[in-house]
Amino acid sequence: RITGEVRDKMFARIEREEKEHGYVDYITISASLLFAMKYVTCLKEMKKETIYNRIRRTDYPEAEDYLEGITVTCEDYKEVLKRYKDVPGVVFLVDPPYLSTEVGTYKMYWRLADYLDVLNVLKGHAFVYFTSNKSSILELCDWMGRNPFLGNPFKECRKVEFSANVNYQAKYTDMMLYTVPDEEQIIAA
Repeated sequence: RITGEVRDKMFARIEREEKEHGYVDYITISASLLFAMKYVTCLKEMKKETIYNRIRRTDYPEAEDYLEGITVTCEDYKEVLKRYKDVPGVVFLVDPPYLSTEVGTYKMYWRLADYLDVLNVLKGHAFVYFTSNKSSILELCDWMGRNPFLGNPFKECRKVEFSANVNYQAKYTDMMLYTVPDEEQIIAA
């Protein structure tokens, strides 16, 4: 555990680097200073955490030519899919935010539709897909496979929304979806 003067000096150095260079990769630094799998995105968040010396003490092995012959691209997956979907020999490395897990380090909000849209990359392509045992995506896909003809049960529904406040910070929207039977069903009843 890093405490006291050493902790203060460490934070002062990180703050100086951010001022001089305009950017600090807090997610990478988190891997060496925070408890396993805990990440922050700014100095203010890091100062709230218990800091540990988890810095690797040995060099990484040589990786020269490790990725020789491989094209690495980092951009929106939809653009990568468009460009490479018909190229032979392509293997997609798919590592989306994990469904039902903490995604606070991402700068965007992922809706359920976004999680499902990523699955388009998998159909008909070679891939490596990363997920977690805390994610429900495999369970969801298994359910969809067993119920392929369900469609959208809410397609013809009407929706009423009600905004509610739990306290001064927390808000949510309650939704009620309902259908109205047609006149023939009412008369027959």
